[in-house]
Amino acid sequence: MEQEEYTREEINWSYIEFVDNQDVLDLIEKKGGLIALLDEACMFPRSTHETFAQKLYTTFKNNKRFVKPKLSRTDFTVVHYAGDVTYQADHFLDKNKDYVVAEHQDLLNASSCPFVASLFPSLPEESSKSSKFSSIGSRFKLQLQSLMETLSSTEPHYIRCVKPNNLLKPAIFENTNVIQQLRCGGVLEAIRISCAGYPTRKTFYEFVNRFGVLGPELLEGSNDDKIACQKILEKMKLENYQIGKTKVFLRAGQMADLDARRAEVLGKAARIIQRLMRTYIARKQFVLVRRSATHLQSFVRGTLVRNLYECMRREAAAVKIQKNVRRHKARESYLLLQAATVTLQTGLRAMSARKEFRFRKETKAAVHIQARWRCHRDYSHYKNMQRAVLTYQCAWRQRLARRELRNLKMAARETGALKEAKDKLEKRVEELTWRLGLEKRLRTDLEEAKTQEIAKLQETLHDLQLQVEEAKTMATKEREAARKAIEEAPPVIKETPVLVEDTEKVNSLTAEVDQLKALLQTERQARETAKKEHAEAERRNEELMKKFEGAEKKIEQLQDTAQRLEEKATNMESENKVLRQQAVAISPTAKALAAYPKSPFQLRTPEIVNAPNGEM
Repeated sequence: MEQEEYTREEINWSYIEFVDNQDVLDLIEKKGGLIALLDEACMFPRSTHETFAQKLYTTFKNNKRFVKPKLSRTDFTVVHYAGDVTYQADHFLDKNKDYVVAEHQDLLNASSCPFVASLFPSLPEESSKSSKFSSIGSRFKLQLQSLMETLSSTEPHYIRCVKPNNLLKPAIFENTNVIQQLRCGGVLEAIRISCAGYPTRKTFYEFVNRFGVLGPELLEGSNDDKIACQKILEKMKLENYQIGKTKVFLRAGQMADLDARRAEVLGKAARIIQRLMRTYIARKQFVLVRRSATHLQSFVRGTLVRNLYECMRREAAAVKIQKNVRRHKARESYLLLQAATVTLQTGLRAMSARKEFRFRKETKAAVHIQARWRCHRDYSHYKNMQRAVLTYQCAWRQRLARRELRNLKMAARETGALKEAKDKLEKRVEELTWRLGLEKRLRTDLEEAKTQEIAKLQETLHDLQLQVEEAKTMATKEREAARKAIEEAPPVIKETPVLVEDTEKVNSLTAEVDQLKALLQTERQARETAKKEHAEAERRNEELMKKFEGAEKKIEQLQDTAQRLEEKATNMESENKVLRQQAVAISPTAKALAAYPKSPFQLRTPEIVNAPNGEM
């Protein structure tokens, strides 16, 4: 640990080798180690100590810390740093399974006897929830892990216990055994490292905080603790110290020298503090005496001021009484004069009000008489005008009713013609829809036939291509065979009719190839004609679709016109009813109008404003 700290701080240090047993720890407690294999074997009910030992032999056969004895089937040897230790695996599984059932442990832990409860302490919740099977090895591993966490979170100091002899008897000291224990415990390496190293180390902040009093002027204007430590050590003229990345390393005895100088500086500071404290006590006594004198002076001055204030207060009270008496006399005289003035003003205002009232009463009576006369005159004129207007309205409405009757007869004839046109259009629409459905079915049948024909043509084309390829391969093979036969035969045989047969075969093959090409050409022409027919069919379909769209638009227009005509007819019926009612209520010609048949069309009349009592 100490050498690792030197390396981590990057100081000048020559590494001292010592024995490390990390590989032994990995062999025992690492994942896949001895304890893990033991727990795994305990989980299987058919495992025995022999199968466990064989599994260890096969797993760690290449590990240098694990050795298999020659004359045993269940023993194994672990090469520890202190020496070789042989273990017998005969009862490993039974001892590892020797655990208390969770229910039994809870029962015994809840015992009223404190001794029984302490023998069976409750397990932590994490270990009980993590796995149902809890072996002795796993619990030991958890305890060891908790111990290591505790040690890593603290600063432990170890006490090495050395046995003087194996008999454990007094007054016997075995030098070889003691040296072996010190060597195996790493005590000799630790002593050698401590002698050669720096036993005293402080962080920069701790060093500056403790020994900054030795050079306070060096700390002014510098925020770097490392530079401050360097300056303090140079000022103290120390040698053989090391400054790392985060700590200061001192040799043995240098810390005592720095503490002695620090105690000397602190002593001087203590004397200065004592001197200042005595000065503070004397000044405190002087200030207390001066404050007492000041309080006495302030009390005397306060008494004199209070007497002067009493005299001034009495003088101000006398002035205030005089002011209030004078104000009371002036107010009484003012109120007397005000009452007389108000009485006089009241009499004058009442006389003028009575005069104004008499004038308004006379004026109101005259206005009332004038209003009655004007009302009588205007009412008689209004009655005459009303009679004349009613006579004129009856004559005018009679004339309009006759005109509208003629228009209704004309409209009835027009509606009959429109109904016939509507029926013809509906028949035309039905015929167009039927033709459209027929065209759709023909188009679908044409597309299906076209697809089938194209598929057949593609299959025939594929077969023809395969035949052409086979003919080409056969021609090439025959040409190669003929060339080999010509090369192998003597010159006399070259003039034999064999050559003629080969040329005939070649000619026949070329003729077949030409026929296949012709067939292929015809196939292509047939495909082009099919494409043209397909394009023509698509063009026809587009024309039919356009015609169908035009017919649909015409149908929509006819439906709109028919709907407008129906709305017009309904409006005419309603207006005709209203007109009949008005004619019956107003003119004597209503009986003549009621004799005519009712028309289903709209009857348009001029707007007539019916006022109450026949007014326009």
